[in-house]
Amino acid sequence: MKSLRTLICVLPLALTGCSTLASVNWSAAYPWNWFGSSVEVSENGVGNVTASTPLNEQAIHDALGGAYHLRSGMKTEKGSIVRYFEALKDDKLALVVNGENGAVSRIDVLDSSIATDKGVKIGAPFNTLFDKAFGNCVKGAGDDSVGVECKAPGSQHISYVFIGQWSGPEGLMPSDDALKNWKVSKLIWRR
Repeated sequence: MKSLRTLICVLPLALTGCSTLASVNWSAAYPWNWFGSSVEVSENGVGNVTASTPLNEQAIHDALGGAYHLRSGMKTEKGSIVRYFEALKDDKLALVVNGENGAVSRIDVLDSSIATDKGVKIGAPFNTLFDKAFGNCVKGAGDDSVGVECKAPGSQHISYVFIGQWSGPEGLMPSDDALKNWKVSKLIWRR
């Protein structure tokens, strides 16, 4: 009799619930996702997306814990075609995952809720991280040409892109005095 009651309760769920339950984000139920985003930028990568993550939608989706909606695209970079995935959070661009040879090679972080393992987030002022640009920074290139890219102290894989106001000649690095109020606009991880 007990098994019949259980069957009666479970059968409608099994018959009708499959299509309904397919849209549930099951990865959000994992215990490690209960207390907010654990995605951070470290020497290994961004969250669980690392250099060993295959450059395919399912692998990236799984490595990000299903917290982002992914869309893919292709672009040319230095004469080569590069595949990338954009990760959106609440319809806002949060991450851009680039790759080559079937593996992740670069991740641009635009989500202000993601920090480095040292606590640096988008919006951090230049003068809280660096005393001077010389030896730490270069003029931005490509999509980042309006900014300045600086290697994170003690890191081989993480850099920050700073943007701000400057009225100097195009193509030149702003002075340290001008840079002190610039803010991080993007975190970059490279393989």
